[in-house]
Amino acid sequence: MTSTSAHINRWRAFALLAVSFFMTIIDLTIVNVSLPTIGRDLHFSATSLQWVVTAYALTFGGFMLLGGRAADLLGRRRILMAGLSLFTVASLGAALSNDETSLIAARAVQGLGAAMMLPAALSIVMNMFAEGAERNKALGIWGGLGAGGATVGVIAGGFLTRYAGWQYIFYLNVPIGAVALVLAPSIVPDSRVASTRRRFDALGAIAGTSGLVLLVDAISQAPQYGWGATRTVALLAASAALLVAFVVIEARAKEPVLPLSIFRLRTLAGANLAGLLLGGSFFAFIFVGTLYMQQVLHYSALQTGLAWLSASLTSVALAGISQALVTRGGAKVVMAIGMTLIGAGVMWATQVPVHGHFLANLAGPFVVAGAGTAFAFIPISIAALAGVSEHQAGLASGLLNTSQQLGGAIGIAIASSLAASHTQTLLHAGDSAPSALTGGFQQALWVLGAIALLAVPTILALVRRDELSDAIAKTTIREPQPALASAN
Repeated sequence: MTSTSAHINRWRAFALLAVSFFMTIIDLTIVNVSLPTIGRDLHFSATSLQWVVTAYALTFGGFMLLGGRAADLLGRRRILMAGLSLFTVASLGAALSNDETSLIAARAVQGLGAAMMLPAALSIVMNMFAEGAERNKALGIWGGLGAGGATVGVIAGGFLTRYAGWQYIFYLNVPIGAVALVLAPSIVPDSRVASTRRRFDALGAIAGTSGLVLLVDAISQAPQYGWGATRTVALLAASAALLVAFVVIEARAKEPVLPLSIFRLRTLAGANLAGLLLGGSFFAFIFVGTLYMQQVLHYSALQTGLAWLSASLTSVALAGISQALVTRGGAKVVMAIGMTLIGAGVMWATQVPVHGHFLANLAGPFVVAGAGTAFAFIPISIAALAGVSEHQAGLASGLLNTSQQLGGAIGIAIASSLAASHTQTLLHAGDSAPSALTGGFQQALWVLGAIALLAVPTILALVRRDELSDAIAKTTIREPQPALASAN
């Protein structure tokens, strides 16, 4: 196969993998604008409605590392297709749900499918492109899709809920998933780590995921039961015990789902911590901003989706500039700028009034935060994978996406808890419902802005320019390996 043909086939495979990735990101936020409609149709309680979002995010993030490990050992294309199948079937199940239990269960299975699909897809990308300029281009596009996918999900959710019904936000995945499954065997190259041992750290994955589920549940339900209530304290204690057990298991396991030694790469550790804070701030900002527009300003699902278009278009418009700056060696600075802009946008949104208007009160914060996502997602994607060996490609890609998705789940839980608690306080003080809701959302936004800004000193302290530049310098001029070219 000629090098030109191999180059074309690599990008063709990348396009299919990027579509799969885009589906998983969109589904994290596509339900946000539909939550009031879903709640009415399926008779959700106020406290359980957020689980339509967090059930997906938790299984997505909680099992991503195990999915990445399985992809490395069993074959990346095989696990990609298995995850894509599960995701597609679960999407159909979510569309057909007729009560809150079945929908939350379907969303959890969707997350499990995404947890298999995404690290496999990203590790295939890692192995198709040599580290350096070409991989940075691919990861720049990948990061741009991640930055835009969250807000595109909100927009698509608004259109589908308005013109077709909330079920179609899930039906949408079915034909896309089916086409991807048909094309993948002939387009996507396969690879795996050569190993005679194929152990899976199921105990570690279960301990870690269970601990995080209990943590999110405790935080989100605390306003209802009280922070000092026996239930809340017991859940927090159980969560802490499980997460400590997870660390102990990983330190002792022969084939851990998360080898702790990978954190010796300071840049990887810093990028993943930044990814956690990015998810905890921006994804939760979408959640809170959507509720403010619908519950206080009484926007329809479609109007809410269109409002977020300002953030999405800004992110897409600046993605190329972000990728170019990162390729020139400025990943650390670009990442810090991106998180600063997200924090500034969210902080600006704390000034929204009870009778707010989009142009006067929301457009500015949305544009600034949208710009921040373009300058944050892309360098975080590149920094979290710089210098990672081939046999840990699935692990590194799974770890990055785990950080972002779990950050989103925890951030939404924190924001929901803070908003609900402060809203109740204001209602008891005699405020009107719109005023109390606005005050609750403002309180949550202050914390989310602080979470985003906390990433800046983390990036400056942990992300190392030499690790990024050394990794790129070693491989920028390297030709694709013959085996990889033939696989393409």
